[in-house]
Amino acid sequence: MRRLLPVLGLVLAMLSGRALAEPQNNDADATVRSVEGVVRDADGKLVPGAIVHLKNTKTLQMRSFIAKDDGSYAFHGLSTNVDYQLKAEYQNASSDLKTLSVFDSRRNAVINLALNKKK
Repeated sequence: MRRLLPVLGLVLAMLSGRALAEPQNNDADATVRSVEGVVRDADGKLVPGAIVHLKNTKTLQMRSFIAKDDGSYAFHGLSTNVDYQLKAEYQNASSDLKTLSVFDSRRNAVINLALNKKK
């Protein structure tokens, strides 16, 4: 039995070291999500410089993002407990309103926006 104790101690030390090295699931991460996508015009071309508006439907707070050179946008640090509305605008053209719902369980949602033809 005395010979077994050092071996057991070594095994326990290895297992505890492995548990410390593994990433921990943080409950705070489960309440945060992102949304990203691209903005295209009515002909399907990417639209750099389009302004994408994100509206928190609970607080009515608005955030905006200017689409990058590749037409992409992204919003991070969004609550999973709130619906968000997205809309893009560029030179008097705008997209339909899209919703990121609380029922959408994706942590990294992709919502592409298409501008309607100018009137």
